[in-house]
Amino acid sequence: MIIDGKAAAEEVLEQVRVRVQKLKSTPCLAAVIVGDDKPSHIYVKNKIKMCRSTGIKSVECELPGSASQKEIIDSVKKLNEDKEITAILVQLPLPNHVNKYSVIESIAPSKDVDAFTSANFSNTVFGISDFIPCTPAGIIYLIKKMGVRIEGSHCVIVGRSEIVGKPLAFALLNLNATVTICHSKTHDLKKHCTSADILICAVGKPGIIKGDMIKTGAVVIDVGISRSEGRIRGDVCFEEAANIASYITPVPGGVGPMTVAFLMKNTVDIFEKYHILNIE
Repeated sequence: MIIDGKAAAEEVLEQVRVRVQKLKSTPCLAAVIVGDDKPSHIYVKNKIKMCRSTGIKSVECELPGSASQKEIIDSVKKLNEDKEITAILVQLPLPNHVNKYSVIESIAPSKDVDAFTSANFSNTVFGISDFIPCTPAGIIYLIKKMGVRIEGSHCVIVGRSEIVGKPLAFALLNLNATVTICHSKTHDLKKHCTSADILICAVGKPGIIKGDMIKTGAVVIDVGISRSEGRIRGDVCFEEAANIASYITPVPGGVGPMTVAFLMKNTVDIFEKYHILNIE
């Protein structure tokens, strides 16, 4: 069964719209983008478009690729201090001369919509966070929506990024899954993948996961997205995997829409937790 990420995302977005309409004031999401990376600008425009769709305000803070690390951090700090700004995201990647960790750490944890700061990441690790990074949150939503039992399942994650692999691993552990993380140095990737009840691929290498690397009846979540041979492809050979998996996400139209939907949800969650509390 193909998992329709667009339909699932629309469910989340409709819940966000209802919540926003009930608020006395409007949440505002600020997006910081540095340089002229074309995909990054497309992603930010899509996020701002979704803000309009859900009734959330948005602000775009655009800096040139030549901006220094200090200039970027100073821009983030101004947004931290702006009481009209509910949540902040820094669009990655940043230019090579910038330390992305230093920039991310400059975001106030109470406005860190991606939950990437060390404070919020720690909350994800300990399972005490009100929200987790957007892509892992979307993945877990899709798995649960299909009625798949996470507790006790063996989840194999291919990819160890701070954006997907690592926070997703801890989130699944907190749901009582058994988790294996594979990466570029893993020996015998096929052996690990074929043992997975739930296989999640997030490396951005088209077709790295073949059909013979998937256990019959496994749930396959394809996070990877890249352009290859003139078309958008995921990490999984979809045609091969679709005949083996019980559920599978397509690329595009799978995890991608969920990431944006949970960005909106996290923005409202932050607003309700911090903004309303401070007003009262």
